Amino acid sequence: MGNHTTVSTFLLWGFSSFPEVQDLLFVVIFISHLTILLANVSIMVAIKLNHSLHTPMYFFLFGLSLSETCTTMVILPRTLVDLLSESKTISLTECATQMFFFSGLAANNCFIMAVMSYDRYTAIHSPLQYPIFMTRKICFQLMVASCVVGFLISLSIVFTVFNMSFCHSTTIQHFFCDISPVVHLACDYTSYHAMAIFVLSAFVLVGSFVLIMISYIFIVTVVVKMPSAKGRYKTFSTCSSHLTVVSMHYGFAGFVYLRPKSSDAFFEDMLMAVTYTMLTPLLNPIVYSLRNKEMQTALRKVLGSAIKNFPQLTSKKALSI
Repeated sequence: MGNHTTVSTFLLWGFSSFPEVQDLLFVVIFISHLTILLANVSIMVAIKLNHSLHTPMYFFLFGLSLSETCTTMVILPRTLVDLLSESKTISLTECATQMFFFSGLAANNCFIMAVMSYDRYTAIHSPLQYPIFMTRKICFQLMVASCVVGFLISLSIVFTVFNMSFCHSTTIQHFFCDISPVVHLACDYTSYHAMAIFVLSAFVLVGSFVLIMISYIFIVTVVVKMPSAKGRYKTFSTCSSHLTVVSMHYGFAGFVYLRPKSSDAFFEDMLMAVTYTMLTPLLNPIVYSLRNKEMQTALRKVLGSAIKNFPQLTSKKALSI
């Protein structure tokens, strides 16, 4: 942190602009948070318990669901507490920590989606060599690399942001410590800082998006050469869920982090942040479950087993009491 920082706490103003709907917001966010946890945990449990889903594609989906769940855990519990609290202050250290984990996990999500597109290309282009190219070790290494690179970039952003001096307003026009609302409170924020943050953000969003597009360009070139229309449809259908999630994720994130900023844009950014912190993590498991018959079957087995075993568990607990 910079030696010239003169503030130790910030005020997360966020939803305080809407005092008349604070209770409603709490209920909506609380239900959304529980639904996100339930949906993503169901996906992870289904993948873990079904050996037919122990493939690279579902391994990466497991990682994406875990990362999305952790992303919401960094933001939403704190938001719920602030909605019920009169004091909405957050310390400098807590703010930096929240930004570090949120940015790192968000970058991790981007890189995992890029890896997933490479996995789909490998499966389509080289189906016979696919088990050789995408071994368990290689999949694990790709997942670790996504996480490490994501958090290194996040560390660079946090260091850049909190190495500045905060001596003006301490009110963050957001419901969590996102990058843009915080840097605009710094009194020595320059074009150099803006360029550094933009380059790092663009490396994550544009870089991973370019990798995804390259993979899909190669996928298209392979698919169009297939003689059977049914084969082309079946091949494209394996990518439809991933393309849907990519479109949602990069659409929202690009709007917030890559467009020019102004003080009037914070309200729009906050509304978009609600979308990518609550709607996107919820839609990911829904998209994959609705568009994937294997996942639907696995989820039915998990839910059926849970419903079947629930009375036995409750009766055992009652007897123990």
